[in-house]
Amino acid sequence: MTLQPHPDTPGMTVTCAVVTVSDTRSPDTDKSGQLIQQLLLGANHAIASSGAQPIAFGGAQPMANSGRFAIATYTIIKDEPAQIQEQIELLGKSANLDAVIFNGGTGIAPRDTTYDAIEKLLEKTLPGFGELFRFLSYQEIGSRAIASRAVAGVYQNKLIFSLPGSSNAVRLAMNKLILPELPHLVSQMRKDSS
Repeated sequence: MTLQPHPDTPGMTVTCAVVTVSDTRSPDTDKSGQLIQQLLLGANHAIASSGAQPIAFGGAQPMANSGRFAIATYTIIKDEPAQIQEQIELLGKSANLDAVIFNGGTGIAPRDTTYDAIEKLLEKTLPGFGELFRFLSYQEIGSRAIASRAVAGVYQNKLIFSLPGSSNAVRLAMNKLILPELPHLVSQMRKDSS
């Protein structure tokens, strides 16, 4: 099945932030955060800046520009609810950002707090994202998919996606759900804000 772009998104550039939530990952060991960036670039998205610092737009120059998606920032934060919420609030203030893709901390272990921190801040939820993700995960890993608390929604006119930390789960969510629909979803949000 070949997906065609929505007619309301030709030439649109979507600017994304990538946030890994982990107590153990570093930029060198963060395979899922790196994979998200690679998939965005592979889908004709651009990277504006990178580093382990919170977002700072200003006059950042593009590191790579493929024209469809931009990565404005990449950071790794601890799996602490306060840090996760601070990051969302910080990113929510940027006029230059369309979407934030979190990975990690969506399971049910005691330290998995990403879902709880993000869900409280969402102004609108996209329940279909989590439902479809778990359905697609079930097709790949069976009943273990019930432990996933992947979630998506809107905060401060930014799309927020929260994915598991597994590279296989990231690849599934990005290729089957996020990349095909991100430009259309952003287009719909931009209509609301204009």
